[in-house]
Amino acid sequence: MLQNKANPTISKSTGLPRKRFYRARAHSNPLSDSHFPVPLSPSHVDYSLHYPQLFPSSDCSDGSKKIEFADIGCGFGGLLISLSTLFPETLMIGMELRDKVTEYVKERILGLRLANPSQFQNVSVVRTNSMKYIPNYFEKGQLSKMFFLFPDPHFKEKNHRRRVISPHLLDEYAYVLKVGGIIYTITDVEELGEWMKSCLQNHPMFEPLSEMELDGDPVVKLLSTATEEGKKVARNGGQTFQAVYRRITLASQENS
Repeated sequence: MLQNKANPTISKSTGLPRKRFYRARAHSNPLSDSHFPVPLSPSHVDYSLHYPQLFPSSDCSDGSKKIEFADIGCGFGGLLISLSTLFPETLMIGMELRDKVTEYVKERILGLRLANPSQFQNVSVVRTNSMKYIPNYFEKGQLSKMFFLFPDPHFKEKNHRRRVISPHLLDEYAYVLKVGGIIYTITDVEELGEWMKSCLQNHPMFEPLSEMELDGDPVVKLLSTATEEGKKVARNGGQTFQAVYRRITLASQENS
């Protein structure tokens, strides 16, 4: 409590960070150079920094348990927090370019861990540029789920190369996703929704989930309800456009 009195950014009642102290621009330029540490390879990711209760020291990771979920551009961490309790045995990480927003998510996770010692030990966040450094964090076939929720639409055609879903970036995502892994996307911009769906549909290593599979996937329901952006769209009565695709092998597509 003394710590909360000394730190106005932390709520006295909840022990969680106050969002108004961590506001930032809605999006950042992913093509600009930012300065932050980047692991040389996935084997250099220090799990003890992200999951200290599960990996008390950097020497404790034997490689048997690895990050499986990645929320790309995780924003204020709403989806991660929901996923953490829905999949308590799964390690997951948010990747965010904005420094203030990353700090907010870190403080939010620390506050939740203190208030709930047996929960939220499987979730973390890192400040990085996922459009450049995905291969530095994840091995081939490591991930089972990737999330791209309400990404920057980059409306101008000359800026489409900045979009986080694109044909060449899907090659990288296909590399780090295991066969059967799923990419979840959602936006409130119809043109961007069509763009992401088209990119995934035309990529040889992805296929759409069926309506039955979508209905039975508890994660799909979180796409429009767990994030700040999703809640804002709902309050304003807006539409959302989803595209959910499975990683497949080239052989399975040829045989279908």
